[in-house]
Amino acid sequence: MTELDEKQKQVLEDVNKNKVKFISLQFTDLFGNVKNVTIPKEELRDSFVYGTWFDGSSIEGFARICESDMLLKPDPNTYTIIPWLGSETGKTARLICDVYTTTEKPFESDPRFILKKVIEEAKKRGFIYYTGPEIEFFLLKTENGFEKLPHDVGGYFDLTLDKAYEIRSEMIKTLQELGVSAEASHHEVASGQHEIDLKYSDALTIADEIVTLKFTLKAVAERYNCYATFMPKPFFGINGSGMHIHQSLGSKEGKNLFFNGSDKYMLSELAYNFIAGQLSHAKAMAGIVAPTVNSYKRLVPGYEAPVYICWGSVNRSALIRIPRISKGKWYATRAELRCPDPSCNPYLAFAVMLKAGLDGIDKRMKPPEPVEGDVYKFNNNKRSKLEIETLPGSLIDAVREMKKDSIIEETLGSRTFQKYVNAKVKEWESFITHVTDWEIKRYLDLL
Repeated sequence: MTELDEKQKQVLEDVNKNKVKFISLQFTDLFGNVKNVTIPKEELRDSFVYGTWFDGSSIEGFARICESDMLLKPDPNTYTIIPWLGSETGKTARLICDVYTTTEKPFESDPRFILKKVIEEAKKRGFIYYTGPEIEFFLLKTENGFEKLPHDVGGYFDLTLDKAYEIRSEMIKTLQELGVSAEASHHEVASGQHEIDLKYSDALTIADEIVTLKFTLKAVAERYNCYATFMPKPFFGINGSGMHIHQSLGSKEGKNLFFNGSDKYMLSELAYNFIAGQLSHAKAMAGIVAPTVNSYKRLVPGYEAPVYICWGSVNRSALIRIPRISKGKWYATRAELRCPDPSCNPYLAFAVMLKAGLDGIDKRMKPPEPVEGDVYKFNNNKRSKLEIETLPGSLIDAVREMKKDSIIEETLGSRTFQKYVNAKVKEWESFITHVTDWEIKRYLDLL
């Protein structure tokens, strides 16, 4: 019988020690939705050695009916006990899995595998990709059936009007029990809107943690008769929810490769190349980092959402911002990409973000001059003079940009890219043929 490695042995020991009875084998579909196969603990050893079979034909963006059998291989580094499932006599633990084909090769459309491929590209160049997300979401309460209303009337950083402080505290505590490190949490600008910031780590770990955070927050909210949504723009006329991503490249020796103490912005030449790459491919990346019809209801001027392709330091209207760092904290030098939203698949988002940055490094791209004014207040002539372009204005525009720029197809692979594009075109076609409440109110009595 095949021997287990030390990490796998530790997981099995912990399962027995903590009276775990069931194992939730988790993975995501192409669009970031968490999927699950539950096995009894007695099957875990075999799952480590041989994998666990499942039907991939029912998973969005996975296999066809004629090639439905697929294999899950659990990653022992993602083992954790789910606090709200089971009891002292029968707990449930979670393992995130990689997806394999019948020939036991990594499945090309597995989002986690796609990210791993680009991480390996960076590793061959001597880079480790670090990310730290700021995840915004709305807490809603249910009244009169399924009608959702904002949970409170608090504002940015409010305390006295923040009725969800207890809920957020419980969310942080539960995340900690799951091994997810949150640096901060606070009330956001809009009523019912909140933010939780994760402590930076390597991109694969953070992608796993974002997936974990989303289903954890939903579970905690349910205990308080609330609902947590990561929809980018659930309400008209108020701020939408983004997921700003802080990024840097490090070396295996622990050096921050973005830092240069003699530069005005404390940025190295490598950092400038990376930023230039992301700006160059920003339009194409939009369909991955802002992947829904609703995403483009958030990406409009006037609600602090970045729509202009430029960079700066104090400028929060820029697509990429260079946050200030405290004296001596050179390791905190980073570039913040502000267009992603929490509806994206974090594995795919990080993969295209890193790929775009690496392209900038490989081609030694130079970013344009930084823009420190409020771009929202610039007129068209000034923006044109500064050559400031905008992100796509809709999902279908974003899909068109993806098709024009090879970076996304290179990242996802040709077959997966086509699956993604086809799904997004269908989403758009469904949207434009749907009769909305706005149209009824606007035209029904008028025409």
